[in-house]
Amino acid sequence: MAIVSGINIPDNKRVEVALRSVYGIGPTQAVDVIQKAGIEENPRVRDLTEEQLTRIREIIDRDKTVEGDLRREV
Repeated sequence: MAIVSGINIPDNKRVEVALRSVYGIGPTQAVDVIQKAGIEENPRVRDLTEEQLTRIREIIDRDKTVEGDLRREV
């Protein structure tokens, strides 16, 4: 099971599609994360190595605004 930003992303989907499960990551941002992580193809989540998952997590944590980071301004 892969957990990114506190969300269990689906193992049986392509990484690009699975990353969209994280609130705040859309299609364009998912592709951006994959490219920054240096993942050449678009494999299924279950085929990722732990190193690749770690790079994805680090990129999202560092560069993206997601889930708990989204705050409504009053």
